[in-house]
Amino acid sequence: MKFTQPISMKRLIDLFKNKFFLVTLAFVVWMIFFDRNDLFSQYQYHQQVKKLRVERDFYKAQTDQVNKELNELTTNPQQLEKFAREKYLMKKANEDVYVVVPDSTDKK
Repeated sequence: MKFTQPISMKRLIDLFKNKFFLVTLAFVVWMIFFDRNDLFSQYQYHQQVKKLRVERDFYKAQTDQVNKELNELTTNPQQLEKFAREKYLMKKANEDVYVVVPDSTDKK
């Protein structure tokens, strides 16, 4: 019985001796690890884009809410009066305003 290498091992050795395979392998390794736009950088860029999209959606929702409140304030005088009284503690001439601040310590 003669010991011989399996055919797949011989093909693998021949593959690594092929200069076109080696150049292609070097190119792929360079693009994955050493290039300016390597896989790690692409992953970071993707995460940053996802974070910025979430922030964009948050600010769009905030803008819509503020525009809705502004529209209500400009069209409804009762809403404007309520806003002025709550936010800026404005009062009429014959009124006294008392601000009630809840106790910040919880006693249980």
